[in-house]
Amino acid sequence: MLELTHLCFPRLLILFRTPFTMGNRYLCLALCLCALIPSMIDASSDGLLRINMKKRALDVNSIKAARKESKYGKGLKNTPHGFSDANDDPVPLNNYMDAQYYGEIGIGSPSQTFTVIFDTGSSNLWVPSSKCIFSIACYFHSRFKGTKSSTYTKIGDNLQINYGSGSISGFSSKDTVQVGDLCVEDQDFIEVTKEGSLAFVIGKFDGIFGLGFKEISVGDLQPVWYNMIEQGLVKEQVFSFWLNRNEDEEAGGELVFGGVDPKHFIGEHSYVPVTRKGYWQFNMGDFLIGNQSTGFCEGGCAAIVDSGTSLLAGPTTVITEINYAIGGEGVLSTECKTLVSEYGDMIWDLLVSGVTPGKVCSEAGLCFSDGHQSVSSNIETVVGKENEGLKDTVLCEACQMAVIWMQNQLRQKGTKEAVLSYVDKLCESIPSPAGESVIDCNTLSKMPNVSFTIGGKLYTLTPEQYILKTGEGMTAVCISGFMALDMPPPTGPLWILGDVFMGVYHTVFDYGNLQLGFAKSA
Repeated sequence: MLELTHLCFPRLLILFRTPFTMGNRYLCLALCLCALIPSMIDASSDGLLRINMKKRALDVNSIKAARKESKYGKGLKNTPHGFSDANDDPVPLNNYMDAQYYGEIGIGSPSQTFTVIFDTGSSNLWVPSSKCIFSIACYFHSRFKGTKSSTYTKIGDNLQINYGSGSISGFSSKDTVQVGDLCVEDQDFIEVTKEGSLAFVIGKFDGIFGLGFKEISVGDLQPVWYNMIEQGLVKEQVFSFWLNRNEDEEAGGELVFGGVDPKHFIGEHSYVPVTRKGYWQFNMGDFLIGNQSTGFCEGGCAAIVDSGTSLLAGPTTVITEINYAIGGEGVLSTECKTLVSEYGDMIWDLLVSGVTPGKVCSEAGLCFSDGHQSVSSNIETVVGKENEGLKDTVLCEACQMAVIWMQNQLRQKGTKEAVLSYVDKLCESIPSPAGESVIDCNTLSKMPNVSFTIGGKLYTLTPEQYILKTGEGMTAVCISGFMALDMPPPTGPLWILGDVFMGVYHTVFDYGNLQLGFAKSA
């Protein structure tokens, strides 16, 4: 691994062997500045690059808008992050209503500045292009001008990335990317020429800076993090997030490349292995509401940690139980309530008679298959073939949820009448298609804690930590931090631990050892 002071020198040596034209003079100047920046760092530097975040006021409409452009499907969002300051090289991250964290990078020589999301749930770097002239979103954000950069190279491959509520498309290019005080040479990125979603107009960021694995990089473009490692720009193959959820403090948090900052966490990190390269995926254990197991993840569930998602997302079945327990108001529950009234007795009798839960809905004639695909917690890969099986009907999906709910209540020895009444009430808390559930702010003190089991250890969130609140008094509005997301195999079912979780637990992304570390945030 090269020392920081070696940054850009190999290219300089090649450059000096070429004719010294006017264009080369500017190129030389840009590269020299790139090479000199690390040498100007304080000698006491620990080799870490810090990205700071700032805070902005919270409002409900913006929370919803921030979640519209999900890369997974309806109901999720990409959150922005920026750069901060610590013992080495600081750059700031901004926090927009605890829903978007973002910060600045530079692209080109001389550098053109962009605000980006630092997103562990994707792997591409993209920003709007000056050639984006037919999408209104581009006119609300900074656009990259390749003709203004002496180090720019157009690759030209046409690429598209699909999100839950729209897509972006453009072409591939290469240029120098400045992250804090580091210059990443010959970096692949996408110049976006079309942004197909109103969410990109509202978003407080220009583009996205992917920190996922190359396996999910669109166009097989080299992620920035990979080049940071290959060019010897980081001391360790580790980066870490500290997200500050204290709305009274100006600092939004910090992203650290090359290690961790001890000021950001309490105690020691507990580590779990990455199970699939693509997203930062790991195996999660049981999920508890209060001190009561939901039973949903007793056999383990696939989960990812995603700095590009504001909330916590999981299968509709268990998210509905959570939102019911905390008083969330759901919609679109007619099918579910119909199922309970017309088929509840039959489902109960099948479960009591010993029919395997995964077979109940097909035995009842409500599903064409045994239902395993929709409730299975096994994931083979993040990048795989689309599910080619029959798509279950709405009634079938409602049946599968009801089976899980009833099975859990049976363990607690509930009576038939009590269990059917409970399931009917759960139907009322099924989230809306966009995933949002509104909560009565006056009931926070009565809400239960929720806990995730990761690596055999409980990670608990209090109501104050998993509820997003804006306003005070009569104008206060509270939104559940839990969102429903049903991803089909082979990618799903999948839990997504977004900023609500990462704000409470400092997270280390250890690329060198393929593991994730969690510790209580300071």
